[in-house]
Amino acid sequence: MRNYKDKDKEKKGRALEKKFKDFQQRLGVEFHNDKLLKQAFTHSSYVNEHRRKPYEDNERLEFLGDAVLELTVSKFLYIKYPMMSEGELTKLRAAVVCEPSLVAFANELSFGELVLLGKGEEMTGGRMRPALLADVFEAFIGALYLDLGIDPVVTFLENVVYPKIDSGAFAHVMDFKSQLQELVQRDGAGVIEYKILHEKGPAHNREFVSIVSLSGKELGTGTGRSKKQAEQHAAQMALEVLKNHVK
Repeated sequence: MRNYKDKDKEKKGRALEKKFKDFQQRLGVEFHNDKLLKQAFTHSSYVNEHRRKPYEDNERLEFLGDAVLELTVSKFLYIKYPMMSEGELTKLRAAVVCEPSLVAFANELSFGELVLLGKGEEMTGGRMRPALLADVFEAFIGALYLDLGIDPVVTFLENVVYPKIDSGAFAHVMDFKSQLQELVQRDGAGVIEYKILHEKGPAHNREFVSIVSLSGKELGTGTGRSKKQAEQHAAQMALEVLKNHVK
């Protein structure tokens, strides 16, 4: 019986090793310290059930990852949105690093499949618990920073997080229309006008397409689930155009 248990543990261990190896290949990262990577995915409930072995949970890595995430996202937003005030930047950063956003990022990368949980936590659905997934995402950022430095963290965020910001996923907390109006008024460039080009889809899943023009010249087009969101997205595109024109 003991021999069977040992073989079963070895089999599970090899399967876990393969999971972590495949995970790194999928993300395009390679940890020098595999123990650090595993620690990022180790929940305290797992450590409590394996006290005889030197496992360490991910809570300290989560603490570090939270700070690294705030710094890297802050720098990205500071550079990307030169017209945005401190208050607006703070509001946007909060939306990017809040629990629901981190959970969405973690789910997109199937982080839940790798989490090491205690039996009780597993049985009560801990693997899909939002707070747990958000913590794991932060812990992974912390582990990545400790093992490989800041550049791989930025590269990871460029692939996973920043594209969401660029696509307007957080437009609901950003006032691009006010930024655009302020820029145009400051430069005395003309009059801003928004138009809804068309709307499509069923009533419960409507998508709007908006265009923004400056004195009759088209500056940007945006889409959204509401007219307001579409206009905000169009204003965001217009700001990008004007910013690149200045360069």
